[in-house]
Amino acid sequence: MRGDFSRLTFRPDRHFTAVLFQQGRVQLDADANEEAAIQLALARTMAADVIGQHGGPADGFEVTFVPRTESGDPATLRIQRGRYYVDGVLADSTAPAPERPVTGEAPPPAGDLTYWDQPFAYLDPELESDALPGTFPFLVYLRVHEQLVTAVEDPGIRESALGPALPDTAVRTRVVWQVRAVDLGRTEDPSSAFEAWVERSRAHASLAARTERPARVEDDPCIVAPDAAFRGEENQLYRVEIHQGGDAGTATFKWSRDNGSVTFPIEAIGGAWVTLGSLGRDDRLGLHVGDWTEVSDDASAARGETGPLLRVEEIDVVGRRVRLSDEPAAGVGRIASRHPLLRRWDQRRQTKRGAPELRDGAVRVVEGAWLDLEDGVQVWFDGKGTYRGGDYWLIPARTLEADVEWPRSAAGEPLLEPPAGVDVHYAPLAWVTGAGSEDTQSLRHQFRPLTG
Repeated sequence: MRGDFSRLTFRPDRHFTAVLFQQGRVQLDADANEEAAIQLALARTMAADVIGQHGGPADGFEVTFVPRTESGDPATLRIQRGRYYVDGVLADSTAPAPERPVTGEAPPPAGDLTYWDQPFAYLDPELESDALPGTFPFLVYLRVHEQLVTAVEDPGIRESALGPALPDTAVRTRVVWQVRAVDLGRTEDPSSAFEAWVERSRAHASLAARTERPARVEDDPCIVAPDAAFRGEENQLYRVEIHQGGDAGTATFKWSRDNGSVTFPIEAIGGAWVTLGSLGRDDRLGLHVGDWTEVSDDASAARGETGPLLRVEEIDVVGRRVRLSDEPAAGVGRIASRHPLLRRWDQRRQTKRGAPELRDGAVRVVEGAWLDLEDGVQVWFDGKGTYRGGDYWLIPARTLEADVEWPRSAAGEPLLEPPAGVDVHYAPLAWVTGAGSEDTQSLRHQFRPLTG
């Protein structure tokens, strides 16, 4: 969740049931956000306990294989609209109420979806990686995760009375889903084979964080105490996010001191020049020459794709343009309806704290060693396998304690923690063994309403 939060305080292991505000006390965004997280976790836990790992009412997300046509249309799936629960998380493909024209004409009926027109998949028939498997059998599954939506991704969130130049207000979350397919080979137990495939796709990396008083700190005049470990001038919520997945030899990470929330809406891309809707509210939340950035949009975010990190080489303040070190990747950031944006990351090639050398703008993952971010903040990686792109950890840093908030052992040593997200949930939908309608075995779990 790349929002501008002070910190995220929800801890499932504490088993809190509510946040109760007290009169005359300071109110923080963390308290209100924790209340929302507690209630959401309670609802999803109850749904998972009652329904099980996955299931749904009626025929929601029932799929039918449609083979390639003689005219050349690619093979597809017909997806019946409805609702389905995965680990208690609701995936909803029901169509919104159709708009009724002012002429009084009846709105067109909302039909079923197909594999190629899913609202959050952004599939391209020209891409081989998006096509259904070319041989039988294969398994069709549902992929579900939660996504943060800001006023940049959905301008309708913004209160227009505040003006376009003023800060936005609250952000939203939504559940995005995709129906995809995977070739598991021939197996007598497709459900068990799918569970094993899901387990292999999950990352098992861990991270620990601490602060360490930098060497020769007396030579660096600042407003904080000379013996402080965290030497930042402001409270921060550091985000450490895996950029390129893989093992420790190939994986890289990027980091942000503002939880990756510093973004700029893109109006146009012309070569390496990018025209922005704004250059930021102030100097701290703006762009500077040397900053590393990433171009994304609704499609790349929903698909969990990471783009190349591009350095800011030049800034045209009057034209609200920046020249990047290379042209953004083709197919990303060019369609206005997909709400393209430029996200700033804060790693630098050289810092006074001795941060590791960058590789294509990201920091190489090194296991078994403390890696410097900035101002005394350090991280330690323990892969235990592979790293998954998009996984992230949040590290609140506080000036009063001159330290980071991180779980510690009884001896005071920082503990290794799994990623804070992204939590992806999977459910098998169908086992397709041939092109005929009788060759699709449903793997869905269906339940009736209590009053049915």
